[in-house]
Formats: sequence, structure tokens, C-alpha cells
Amino acid sequence: MTEFLVRPARTADIVPIRDLLEPYVQRRILLGKDLVVLYEATQEFVVAEAAGEIIGCGALHVIWEDLAEVRTLLVRDDWLHHGIGRAIVDRLEDNARALGVTRLFCLTFEVDFFSRRGFTPIGEQIVDPDVYSQLVRSPDEGVAEFLDLAHVKPNTLGNTRMLKRL
Repeated sequence: MTEFLVRPARTADIVPIRDLLEPYVQRRILLGKDLVVLYEATQEFVVAEAAGEIIGCGALHVIWEDLAEVRTLLVRDDWLHHGIGRAIVDRLEDNARALGVTRLFCLTFEVDFFSRRGFTPIGEQIVDPDVYSQLVRSPDEGVAEFLDLAHVKPNTLGNTRMLKRL
């Protein structure tokens, strides 16, 4: 395998990110995102690139003062088990620390992968009621997943909510 580089995403990477995401959306592993939503989140993404091709990506979405979500983490099938996912998560953790975030959340089917990165499954009510009352106002689906709100249940059945303290 060729060397790869993890770097901040650029707007030119968004269509390749969408193309990488699409098979996972079709298999109902990840939620689909409109192209405009992906462009709006360009600064949240990092990409893994090899030989000029995007082979993986991940995003860091700030939810609250001390909390962010690792989302849209994926690696192209032919690049699995080459350390790309780990490198992407490491970069997102560095980005989180630089922003002052001390907790990372993810919603995943890949429990073993995230457990090896220090994430642990979480239960209910992991923020205090005052923060909850603010977060519940967010239109962001990731926040709804974090809060385990009922209206996201059809999209997230079988996923595990996990948290890591940095």
C-alpha cells in the first residue's frame, strides 16, 4: 500500500467525500447528508489521501463547550486495516484538544474500533439538566443522537453511543 496523509479537508474534497459516503448510506450504516450540508461542514472534516485520492474521512462537530462528536468517519474498503481510521481519529482528537474540547462522543456500529481508541459505551443523561435544556433546542441530528431523543431512533437502532474523555 502507498503512504497516506491525513490533512484538513478542502472544498474540492467534498464531492469525493460524498462519493465515499454513498455506499454506506445505501447500506444504512451512515446517515446521508445533502451536498450543501457537507460543504457547510468543510472545516469540520479531515481527509486521508493517498496518490491524490481521498481514501477516508472524518469530521469533528462541536456540540457544547466541552463536547464534540466524531462523525462521518469512514475508510474506503480497500484501505481498511492500514491504520487510516486510527490516524483520522488521532487528528480529530488533536483538533478537539486545540478547541478546548474535553469529551468526544460517537454513535457507531464499530464498537471494538472505538473501544481500542479509549471510547466507552454510555447510558442516559450524561449532561446536566441545564445543558440538556439548551442542547435539546438544536436542530442538529447529531445532537439528537447524543441526547438519545426518540425521533432519531429509526435511524440509529443498533448503534452504540460512546464517549471518550480527552
